[in-house]
Amino acid sequence: MYSITRRSLMLAALMASAAGIAGPALAQSGEVTISHYFTGELGLKAFNEQVAKFEQATGIKMKESPVGHEDFKTDILVRAAGNSLPDVFSYWAGARVAFIVKSNSLRPIDDMWAKDKLDGVIAKPIADSASIYNDMHFLVPFNYHYAGMFYNTKVLADAGMTTPPATWDEFIALCKTLKDKGIAPIALGSKNRWPAQFWFDYLLLRTAGPDYRARLMAGEASYDDPEVAAAMAMWKEMLDAGLFVENANADDWTDAADKVARGDAAMTLMGTWITGYWNGVGLKPGADYDFFPFPKIKDGVPNAAVGPVDGLVVSANSANPDGAEKFLSFMISNTDVQAKWAEAQGALSANVNVDPTTYNVVMQKAAKTVSEAEAFAFNYDLATPPPVAEIGLSMFTRFIDDPSKSDEILKDVASDAKAAFKE
Repeated sequence: MYSITRRSLMLAALMASAAGIAGPALAQSGEVTISHYFTGELGLKAFNEQVAKFEQATGIKMKESPVGHEDFKTDILVRAAGNSLPDVFSYWAGARVAFIVKSNSLRPIDDMWAKDKLDGVIAKPIADSASIYNDMHFLVPFNYHYAGMFYNTKVLADAGMTTPPATWDEFIALCKTLKDKGIAPIALGSKNRWPAQFWFDYLLLRTAGPDYRARLMAGEASYDDPEVAAAMAMWKEMLDAGLFVENANADDWTDAADKVARGDAAMTLMGTWITGYWNGVGLKPGADYDFFPFPKIKDGVPNAAVGPVDGLVVSANSANPDGAEKFLSFMISNTDVQAKWAEAQGALSANVNVDPTTYNVVMQKAAKTVSEAEAFAFNYDLATPPPVAEIGLSMFTRFIDDPSKSDEILKDVASDAKAAFKE
């Protein structure tokens, strides 16, 4: 099973250098180089619009190099290993940032954080969980998302749902009603692996709880533990019962979203960015689509919300650190930038000064759901180190292809993850 290790990254960097692959161009005076993964049609347009506001306000020119979302995960690590990072880059908070902080590839931003009084700008729970590594600030949150069960309102109304299911038994009963009506209850597009992670996250969090899940993510628990096996057994029961669309590994997340929008499937477990996608194709929040939180499974388990935090970081070898820090501060502190970006991305702003009424009705409900949660957990591939995340993401697609091999898969992953944590 393929995994990214520190040694493989160094080898990749050396091979890239030998092949003549250039790192980022040297920044001109007053210029800041940036790489990011906001490359979808809507995301790239919206990001460039906010960058233009920074350039106009400061006179600093941003030289960007977008990289596709999935390619970025490896690309930025190879560039870090080759000491060829841009001045600024977007990154997912959590274990991925911690991974490159350990390699001394990032510049601490504590002075900028204090000077620009970001404690009064960024929501404290987000700052505490996303920004601080080794007791220093390294990342400015740009936005955050929440993963919930997004559904076609008409389909679920026709199925007789008057209130969303709050418990697991209610949820499974709803799925069976939908299946009896000839509608696929759940759309999943796991072609790129990561959309499947939310099922693992919530099933484990709702049964074993956040503390156990944190230990698993840190290598202090094992994938062949009874807690993991129990969560996977619940997932297997759903797959065996035909509650998911067929051939989920052939679809990506937008394919799954489209199936829900058309009414071919009733719901999909996805992040709030799906609202930006649906809004972009003309669906109306609250009327055409809505969401409900992942249902409760076990009494006494804290209610956890799952999602990623997108952030901006400054590389340790930045040629223009002052300009880079000005960019980070502007992009989080400017409420117009934050409101417009959040709207375009279907995201929630980390800036506490953004007027919540700028969110649509579904996003307002998402913000309330997160605020009422007892814990906020980064999704799987941001909660565990990249080498382990690679192993786990591949586990999910392998499992979806053949749930009958669950025990064998978990045994393999337990061994592979243990070895990866030792790298």
